[in-house]
This record gives sequence, C-alpha cells and structure tokens, in this order.
Amino acid sequence: EVQLQASGGGLVETGGSLRLSCKASGFIFQNVTVGWFRQAPGKERVGISCIRGDGSRDTFYSDFVKGRFNISKDNAKNTFDLQMNSLKPEDTAVYYCAADADVTCRGMITIPYADYWGQGTLVTVSS
Repeated sequence: EVQLQASGGGLVETGGSLRLSCKASGFIFQNVTVGWFRQAPGKERVGISCIRGDGSRDTFYSDFVKGRFNISKDNAKNTFDLQMNSLKPEDTAVYYCAADADVTCRGMITIPYADYWGQGTLVTVSS
C-alpha cells in the first residue's frame, strides 16, 4: 500500500522559514517523481515543486516560489523535503506531498496531477 505522510507545518511570521517533510512507503521511491502542492482556503490546489525520480534529480518550481523554496529528496530514507524561506502571508495553505510514477515532473506541477497524496499539513504565515 502506497503511503505518504507529511509533517512540519505550523505557524510562522512573515519572512520566516519552515521545512516540510514527507515520508513515503509502499513503492520504489527512487523511481518515482515526487512533489509538493498547496491549497489555500477557498482556492484550488496548485503545484509548487517536484523532483524527478530517476537519477537526474531534475526539479521544477512554480514561479511564485522560485528563489524561496527548495525541494530535496533522500532515497536512502524514503523522504523528500520542502524548505520554505522568506514566507509570506499568501503562502498560508494546507500543503500536500504527492507521488506519481508516470507523470513528468513539470506535468505533475502544471496540470496539476499525481496518483498518490499525503494527508496535508497546515502552514500559517502571520503578517
């Protein structure tokens, strides 16, 4: 059974940082594209960033997080993280980790689409 467990959300002030982590199980982690999404209150879920599952480790970021967020992956631990810096109130949302074996990294974020989803973790950025 595929499982994704997100953690690391919380309350932070504007300009602060948080690190989200997602623990994966039930699939061959190193072969799968993984990514992060978010859904703000009253809005649709949007893609944030992804990292490819093959040896390239290519990444993709949505424009609204470029230069502030960084995605990383640890195949040995079956985890992937999202380091979020320079947080803004508009970053407030429930953040979801996701995984997919077939969609491209760019496709995962821009469609957005993934086969498997974590439960979400709330990030609140106070002004």
